[in-house]
Amino acid sequence: MGYLALRPRPSGFVLAGAALSACLGMGSAGAQVYPAKPIRIVVPFAPGGPNDILARVIGQKLTEAWGQQTLVENRAGGGTVIGTEVVARAAPDGYTLLMVSTSHTSNPALRKLPYDPIRDLEPVILVASGPNVVLGHPSLPARSVKELIAIARARPGQVTFGSGGAGTSTHLAGAMVGLMGDVKMVHVPYKGGAPATIGLLSGETTWMVGTILPSMPHIRSGRARALAVTSANRSPALPEVPPVADTLPGFEASSWYGISAPGGTPKDVLFKLNQEIGRIINAVDVREQLAREGAEVIGGTPERYGAFYRAEIEKWAKVIRAASIRLE
Repeated sequence: MGYLALRPRPSGFVLAGAALSACLGMGSAGAQVYPAKPIRIVVPFAPGGPNDILARVIGQKLTEAWGQQTLVENRAGGGTVIGTEVVARAAPDGYTLLMVSTSHTSNPALRKLPYDPIRDLEPVILVASGPNVVLGHPSLPARSVKELIAIARARPGQVTFGSGGAGTSTHLAGAMVGLMGDVKMVHVPYKGGAPATIGLLSGETTWMVGTILPSMPHIRSGRARALAVTSANRSPALPEVPPVADTLPGFEASSWYGISAPGGTPKDVLFKLNQEIGRIINAVDVREQLAREGAEVIGGTPERYGAFYRAEIEKWAKVIRAASIRLE
């Protein structure tokens, strides 16, 4: 009571200064408050695939870390174009994110896009990468990519390779084997990776590029033969199988997964997302889960991811032009 009676009354100047400080503090706190509402991760594929699984792992961990729900929304169709356009046109505030993969960097050379793949998307982080595997039918007398190329040269027009469809990552990887090996092979497109695998197992095609995890049972049973992996180095998932690069130096056609945001998203928001997602993917449990899927954590800065993304666009544009790949 005595303290209150003796306490001097603030002047108008002090009150005004306090009010100004409060306003400035609110402005800076507002920048730190992100996220203040739920976040949406758009996956431009159907549920159940690697992009979807990875988005849900990251979404759950973001929810736990930030106390704001992170929702996964599957917007499949148009070879990733439909879902990607949703994000490219979204408010650049960090509340809409996109799961990005190899298809996003081949699309510019394959399709007329309703968005600019560089200007309209901001890189957040390159999450993970995983090799595919070159599979041969048991009737193919090849134990390596070198022998596959030699057989294709000796039997022009007879060696066929299947894929999940024209312009898909498995088609492009197969085409790159032919281009770098300087040999022509017949492409047989299927409507998805599963039908392409069935086509190989039944002998409709000679070889294909497939994802490691679904291919493992067929490799173990002897119904398909692993000739090589498409990463630059051997894969922990198939340590006994050499990379294509041992035969074709410089070859790399791994599947990769990144997260991007709408163009114009503030740098501080991108940084916060990059740091938190980087922490998530480097957690032991997440690393182990990715390893079981045949993938490896990458991480790094938005700048590193952006440089990789632009280089992938250039690489696949060259392959698509050289192989005269067109969508029907």
